[in-house]
Amino acid sequence: MALHLGRLSAGSCWQAARGGRGALCGRGALCAWPGRCSAGRICRPPGSAGTEQCRGLGHGRTAGGASRLGTGLTTALAGLAGVAGLAAAAFGHVQRAEMVPKSSGARSSSSGNPEEEDELARRCSCFMALPVTDLRELRGRPSDMKTKMELLILETQAQVCQALAQVDGGARFSVDRWERKEGGGGISCVLQDGHVFEKAGVSVSVVHGSLSEEAAKQMRSRGKILKTKDGKLPFSAMGVSSVIHPKNPHAPTIHFNYRYFEVEEADGNKLWWFGGGCDLTPTYLNQEDAVHFHRTLKEACDQHGPDLYPKFKKWCDDYFFIVHRGERRGIGGIFFDDLDSPSKEEVFRFVQSCAQAVVPSYIPLVKKHCDDSFTPQEKLWQQLRRGRYVEFNLVYDRGTKFGLFTPGSRIESILMSLPLTARWEYMHSPPENSKEAEILEVLRHPRDWVH
Repeated sequence: MALHLGRLSAGSCWQAARGGRGALCGRGALCAWPGRCSAGRICRPPGSAGTEQCRGLGHGRTAGGASRLGTGLTTALAGLAGVAGLAAAAFGHVQRAEMVPKSSGARSSSSGNPEEEDELARRCSCFMALPVTDLRELRGRPSDMKTKMELLILETQAQVCQALAQVDGGARFSVDRWERKEGGGGISCVLQDGHVFEKAGVSVSVVHGSLSEEAAKQMRSRGKILKTKDGKLPFSAMGVSSVIHPKNPHAPTIHFNYRYFEVEEADGNKLWWFGGGCDLTPTYLNQEDAVHFHRTLKEACDQHGPDLYPKFKKWCDDYFFIVHRGERRGIGGIFFDDLDSPSKEEVFRFVQSCAQAVVPSYIPLVKKHCDDSFTPQEKLWQQLRRGRYVEFNLVYDRGTKFGLFTPGSRIESILMSLPLTARWEYMHSPPENSKEAEILEVLRHPRDWVH
């Protein structure tokens, strides 16, 4: 593992992603920003379409014949822990990268197509670490959705980490590579106590094996019809999950998670679905920021159907509801789960568009506010709102709860989403007509930010 990191650390892409500014790769493009080329045009991963419109996304038939967008186990994987933390927790023990040597496949024999090998090597050189899956296996199945999704989440991790490191200008990301003895592993990247960010975590998980009976039971309870063989149900799950907490109370917190799940039934039939979302949690309301964030997500959704943003925006408002407080965790965004129609490729392109919207939806807001002046009272309010964030994660978030109550869980990955600092005060209530009361009104009554 140390050898792998040594190879990566010598490259400009790696240095940029870990805190360097303006590192270049190839023909002058930011290499850790593989989603866009130097001309600013979105560069699609090989094998994916460009701007083709999708029809009927999310309106297909399920295996049982019912038209629905359900809430299967990936809802349990959907919260702040996300796949990156929860899958590791739910399905086995993990170790730090330095303790787990693994062949990268970088010296594997030729696949017979040098152009494909060069393309894969170029993309991998810009990741925060080598892929979880052996490169020989990835080269052997370039069109498989598991390959496409793993490369997408690794690219997303690199894009976001580089963008955050460039904004922060101080702290660097620690890169923690872990492996799961039952199959797969992950890469957790965390920046703490930076100039701009109090804590920023971006994690990737790629795991496989057999679902536990508890996990299978939970999936069935949410509408999945699963046929096991000898009590076993082979699965593959992968995703990228992130929570970013800035220091300045005028810069908002963001969470995003995009994931893919595949299950093989006893008769060989494979069930698959995608899930994910992106949501914003400001301490103080800035309407211009809210409009920018929601409009950017809407533009990503609208490429694939005009009904997707309003549907997934409402789903987000409903999911991130703190019942005992009667308020939402933030001002929402989009949230979806069990998305399995109209086709695997079309849903993948939708998820790809959403992942590519993370940086442009959020980074401008941080740049705008990271140097804003603030009072001790405003910092106090931020700490109180962080307390609400913790309450939702530990009391309601399905992914976090599922991981914490699973033996052998990787606690560090599950709780990566929690802020470094938070505060609770007895019977705290903001004054009427204050800025603090203004954000509470929005959290209790969600708004339409784009019309």
